[in-house]
Amino acid sequence: MHTLLGIDLGTTGVKAALFSADDGQVVVDAFVGYPLFHPHPGWAEQNPSDWWQATITAIRACLEAAAQWGVQASDVRGVGFSGQMHGIVLLDEQQQVVRPCIIWADQRSAAQSEWMTEKVGASRLIEYVSNPALTGFSAPKLLWVRDNEPDVFARVRTLLLPKDYIRYRFTGVMAMEISDAAGTCLLDVKHGAWSRGVLTAIGLDAALLPPVVAADKVSGTTTEEVAALTGLPVGIPVAGGGADNACGAVGNGVVVSGLALVSIGTSGVVLAYSDTARVDTSAAVPRVHTFNHAVAHAWYLMGVTQGAGLSLRWVRDNIGLPERALERWTGQAAYDTLAQEAANVPPGSQGLIFLPYLQGERTPHLDAYARGGWIGLSASHDRRHLIRSVMEGVAFSLKDCFCIIREQGLQLEQVRATGGGAKGLLWRQIIADVLGVELVITNATEGAAFGAALLAGVASGVYSSVQEACEQTVRVVERTEPRPAVAQVYDTAYEVYKALYPALKPIMSRPT
Repeated sequence: MHTLLGIDLGTTGVKAALFSADDGQVVVDAFVGYPLFHPHPGWAEQNPSDWWQATITAIRACLEAAAQWGVQASDVRGVGFSGQMHGIVLLDEQQQVVRPCIIWADQRSAAQSEWMTEKVGASRLIEYVSNPALTGFSAPKLLWVRDNEPDVFARVRTLLLPKDYIRYRFTGVMAMEISDAAGTCLLDVKHGAWSRGVLTAIGLDAALLPPVVAADKVSGTTTEEVAALTGLPVGIPVAGGGADNACGAVGNGVVVSGLALVSIGTSGVVLAYSDTARVDTSAAVPRVHTFNHAVAHAWYLMGVTQGAGLSLRWVRDNIGLPERALERWTGQAAYDTLAQEAANVPPGSQGLIFLPYLQGERTPHLDAYARGGWIGLSASHDRRHLIRSVMEGVAFSLKDCFCIIREQGLQLEQVRATGGGAKGLLWRQIIADVLGVELVITNATEGAAFGAALLAGVASGVYSSVQEACEQTVRVVERTEPRPAVAQVYDTAYEVYKALYPALKPIMSRPT
């Protein structure tokens, strides 16, 4: 059996999975978690050494499990990496990490985002890189280090993104893959090259940035060190890989016009394929992102809500489970328990609205200081209402993204759902009702890891193109239809939801 190894470097841990190259079936998979640190409110950091050790452990676990089924490491045709976007891994002259990675969820760089916008010019910034400077992106994070940790910044010689750092450790080759580079706010997204205009305006040396490589091409091969650590053979082709959302799109077959993806992980994403680099012009600052796809000569429009699964996890950890369940249920079982309670509440949560802004908000508000909360709470509400309103509030935030993307002229014929939150039927039904569209689930249970594996398959010659890879391996397995009567309830609740942010902004949008 020829297999492909996909590795997804997430926020809570790394997933490694082996897939059959013939039909995309999962052979084995392994997940290894690592910590996330919040040194101060709004900060979010991780140690790249934790990612590396977890990746090695996950791969070894996969290969050991596969061997029990007669699948050998020598059967692996290619390796692909997916990863969380926007984090900055800073290396010195000896290619050593100089500080913990400031990851995507970090919100400390609001001042740097504003400075960058002023220095480049708001309209010129969109012209150069198709996106505004946001706290979630890489460039403002790097500027924060320059402003606040000058001794650290003086040692920096190379900037890498999370999965590109792990790929460097795998191959010894410094590179940044294009769909991930698009999220730095330093890449000319329309032309796929570093923006000299932006770099000059903000005073960054282009030498800090490695070459940009394609997602579906070989960027290097496995080294002897990696072979000794993991059990993989030396010389296996390693693809450029892709950003987690781009790989999630590939893994679900969102590689042609008319298709969109809704992803419910720690953050929530609405992503739509585009064959041109469309930029949101409906507001002074684009409210959805325009990024390069992992598909060659293609792009995607993406709206992001910062606190999707994060919001439900907060509820789970703090108020969501009855005391008797705390020791009995963990992992998915805990979320199933929450869904069972929420299912006993009617759509609309009897007027209770949740704002999922626990880490600020990206689409559509672009506000690092936005804060979450429940509005409309009364003595008649209980824990069940709190849980369901969180699921509905996240769905409303996804609708914000969905509506803006449609305004750009994209005809979305089908929406595919992925991520941990999409595993539960209740949340899928809520999202289908709120968006008013059919949601489908594909066989891509490993989402981004599967997409990374398919990119490795293209790079190593198993498939001729990303589209062919998806045609051969991706299939729709389940459908969730919107319910018109419920959609009317949610349409009314959504209007209330939309009115809350502007009403509360004067008192919430300030540093805490």
